[in-house]
Amino acid sequence: MRGGGKGLVLGIMGVLAVLGAGVFFVAREAPPPQGTPGLTVATLLGKTEDGDEGYARALQPREFLFPEDHGPHEAFRTEWWYWTGNLQTADGHAFGYQLTMFRNAMASEAVKRESEWGTRQLYMGHFALSDIGAERFHVFERFSRAAVGLAGAQSQPFRVWLEDWEVKGLNEGALPMRLSVAAQEVALSLVMDEGKPPVLQGDQGLSQKGGPGSASYYYSLTRMPSWGTVTVAGRVYEVTGSSWMDREWSTAVLDSSQIGWDWFALQLSDDTELMYYQLRLRDGTTAPGSAGSFVFPQGTSARLKPEEGKLEVLDTWTSPRSGVTYPARWRLSVPSQQLELEIVPAQADQELPVTVLYWEGSVRIRGTRAGQPVTGRGYVELTGYGDTPSASASRGALPEK
Repeated sequence: MRGGGKGLVLGIMGVLAVLGAGVFFVAREAPPPQGTPGLTVATLLGKTEDGDEGYARALQPREFLFPEDHGPHEAFRTEWWYWTGNLQTADGHAFGYQLTMFRNAMASEAVKRESEWGTRQLYMGHFALSDIGAERFHVFERFSRAAVGLAGAQSQPFRVWLEDWEVKGLNEGALPMRLSVAAQEVALSLVMDEGKPPVLQGDQGLSQKGGPGSASYYYSLTRMPSWGTVTVAGRVYEVTGSSWMDREWSTAVLDSSQIGWDWFALQLSDDTELMYYQLRLRDGTTAPGSAGSFVFPQGTSARLKPEEGKLEVLDTWTSPRSGVTYPARWRLSVPSQQLELEIVPAQADQELPVTVLYWEGSVRIRGTRAGQPVTGRGYVELTGYGDTPSASASRGALPEK
């Protein structure tokens, strides 16, 4: 997750490698498995005795440099590049999208192998398209090792790729970026400009998740003007809209008491943005690491402490595929910014039945800021809701070797 530790999916790769799943040595495309038995958010992000040795840690604020920090940070175990956005055609046909590239280091020390296939870096990609106009949800998942050009990342010129899924900078400063991804009958080609400058999340970019050392370096581009094409079943739609980019790298994992998170990236009609995440504990309460940020029209931001946000679930949705029940409508209040928002999924089924199940999708927003009406669009991510032994076991088997 952004904000709460998207290392979830990166941890999957390490666990499956231990289990012997050979999917990491070839790219695999959807339909993905409906979860993997025994793999839960808590299992994947629980602290280990020696699993973090030899990696860098996010312990204190650092200076961020651009475009260098758009590129990889291989001293850390996990890393992700994350884009979400809401797009529409001139006649109002709406789409939401998610593209995520994950990097995971499989060993804390350099691995020396003679083979050109030898590498310690593994990549995973998730691509999801919400065709809101048609009420359809398309999901794809890929894995590959970072060898022989199959996958990788670089800072100058900026590029991150997994086979033909790619985001690259169009000039030396990395922005604007071009996103190109295609899978089966679905494709997305976008140009994304910077919009507002990067927002350093948490304490000057240090996002604390739990106890000492359980943190990441985290920044966001919260309103990227976007334009391009969406292709579905041979039909090409010209679209415009707005994207949100999250970048996070870390070695630490969640505390053992934490089971999942609810993460909100909201773009409001008054040219402000809100990022808010709530880490959930096993006993159902909210973890102290929950936090967020509010971005003003001119691009400056205010850090939000846990007590500054109040999240209330107003409705739920149960997946007919997995049987997992998720929150499906919320009231989010931020008194310090005079915000009262109601958030509703653009369509109910935006569940990703990937290696570890989660829900991430486009949402619509209405409410008030300082007493004035606001609307908006955004993305919400929900993890850990199906992470019980019975729920995990019902979702399928390990990917085939």
